[in-house]
Amino acid sequence: MNRSEMILKLIVEHFIKTAQPVGSKTLIEEYHLDYSSATIRSEMNALEKEGYLEKTHTSSGRVPSKKGYEYFVDKLRDERVDSSIKFALAKVLDQKAQSVEEVIKQSCEILSNMTNLASVVLGPKVNEEKLVSIQIIPIGTSTATAVFVTDQGYVENKTFMIDEKTGIEEVKKTVELLNDRLLGTPISEIVPKMEAMRPALTDYVVGQDSIYQAFFQAFLKFAGERMNLYGRQKLLDQPEYADDAKKLRSLLSLLDDPKALRSALDEAKVDSSSDLSVKIGSKEKGLEDVGIVSAQVAIPGGQNASISLLGPKRMDYEKAMSLLSYVSGQLDEYFANEKQKGAQKNNGGRKKRSSK
Repeated sequence: MNRSEMILKLIVEHFIKTAQPVGSKTLIEEYHLDYSSATIRSEMNALEKEGYLEKTHTSSGRVPSKKGYEYFVDKLRDERVDSSIKFALAKVLDQKAQSVEEVIKQSCEILSNMTNLASVVLGPKVNEEKLVSIQIIPIGTSTATAVFVTDQGYVENKTFMIDEKTGIEEVKKTVELLNDRLLGTPISEIVPKMEAMRPALTDYVVGQDSIYQAFFQAFLKFAGERMNLYGRQKLLDQPEYADDAKKLRSLLSLLDDPKALRSALDEAKVDSSSDLSVKIGSKEKGLEDVGIVSAQVAIPGGQNASISLLGPKRMDYEKAMSLLSYVSGQLDEYFANEKQKGAQKNNGGRKKRSSK
């Protein structure tokens, strides 16, 4: 690392930590550099001319530009994974009989807590995934939960109130009809098929409208983008958003639009050394001052889910990339081991039956 790169690295790291523009005096006092103030200013001027630093209007100090962050991520960052995340994740993965969703949820909560960033999970695209099961679970006399399962093991549920005039038996009749008509249907085709079924439900089930609406809304969600967000509050604590309501609104609108978020992730640059995708700012509306680091995780069913850390462009990329790389790698290994255990169990069962 040459002198210019060292100064750029220190400026990026200091700005990430403080959110304050960095001057030559700060670098000398904080990092005890063995260079004169004039030498450091000359290097900073050169970095600014080359587009790696920017000068703010309110200070004589400099802040990293998009180009500066990208160079830092590509060439200057260090790998660092502390023992605390290894311990926390091991506790999650050591638990027995967990769903895919629960394992990913707990892992993302750990990531958000340790990076002070939001974590976003985008499930696999629906494509030709098919519905294989609809179940109804009564909860008391006036509430029930419907559970939907696909052939790839994805589970969605919807809890709803049961109208007094309807009753649980009418709900069960609805589920019987839906199972009869919808099982084996690609998820992408369920909503239009549901709309075509409405007249049949009217003839078959008393008070069907409230039941129909509950199931229809569940299927709309089921067929849409699968997105879960963790650590939203972490974003509100960042100085960029605490002091700028417009920036915060733009970011929150992105988080509320799964299609826009998936599009942003698809355009992110892939870091060849870590297989992570990195997006540092953009000309797109709402993404000008946003940083995104994402990784693919192979989940059961031969599909991938995307886990992303999202926050201000000033995010700690070293920490975010190191921790996300570690977590995604551990999840890949965990799900591969679970798949192998399942295959061994099935083979064992077949051997026992054949020996009888």
